[in-house]
Parts: sequence; structure tokens; C-alpha cells
Amino acid sequence: MTSTSSEQRPFQATDLGTLAVLAWSGEHPEDEKDMPFLLAYSLGDTESGPEGTAQALRTLLAQTGLPIGGPLLDGARNPSLPVSLLVEGDNAVVNMPHLNAHCGVPPEWLAAVKLRGHAYFMITTRAWPEAKPGEPVPEESLAGFAGDEETMLNAAHCLLPARSLR
Repeated sequence: MTSTSSEQRPFQATDLGTLAVLAWSGEHPEDEKDMPFLLAYSLGDTESGPEGTAQALRTLLAQTGLPIGGPLLDGARNPSLPVSLLVEGDNAVVNMPHLNAHCGVPPEWLAAVKLRGHAYFMITTRAWPEAKPGEPVPEESLAGFAGDEETMLNAAHCLLPARSLR
């Protein structure tokens, strides 16, 4: 039996390439209070390149039940949401089927998550090879990528209640 391009390959975590998570906080337009944000993305660094990592992320999100492009899913109202957030010390850990991703978070992010009790999590299928883990990302680059319509429309969006080990 030959494979056709319309057949979907089973999800394999290695197809994601390097997956990174970035944390920042910013004023929310509705209430003018800081919102803690988390953005997960791939560097697109596999043999199949950015399109391959995008397809792997689409498969993962579909299997996880996270719709790309919306609506915003609220983990507090949807306890069966297969994504969770653990905040411990100055780290945030996002858990979902097939992967756990963690990142260091700045003090203002911790203050915002303490105030709100949740973080806005976005996982995009759009690769961002310029934003390598462990390297600083200029604010204008972050705003340009995270706020870009292509990034937003190719992402799942969730409000994740912040849990801790305490």
C-alpha cells in the first residue's frame, strides 16, 4: 500500500523540533492590569523544516482537542482541558499530552499570575527560528511575532489556572 500526501502521519514528539516557551506580562486592554502570557512555538529545526513542525503541532493540537484559531478555552471552566500550568519558584511548567515544557519567568510575570490566578497560554504552529531558548528576545521582536495575525490565527489559545506544589 502506498501512502498519499492526504494521510496524516501519527504524532511523534521528535517532529516538533526544538519547542520553546517564552513568558512575559503586559497590560490587558479590558482591565488595564498585567496579564501573564506564555507562548509555545517550535524553532522549525527538523529535517522537514518549518512546515513539518507546523504539521506536527497541528496534529498534536487536534489530538489534544485544542482548536487552532480559537475560541479561547478557559481551564477554570473546563477542568477536562488536557493542558495545565504549574508555577513553582521562578519557573512555569506547561503540561499537555506528549510534552512538558518549562521556562523561567520574570518577577512581573509572577506578580501578574498571582493577581489573576491564571496565565494566557498560546501554542502556535508558526515556527520562530530567531527566538532560540536561553537567548534574550527583544521586546519589539516578541510583539511583532506574538501579535502577528498569522501567529494568532495558527495558534490554540487557553487561560490556564496557575497551580503550585504548595
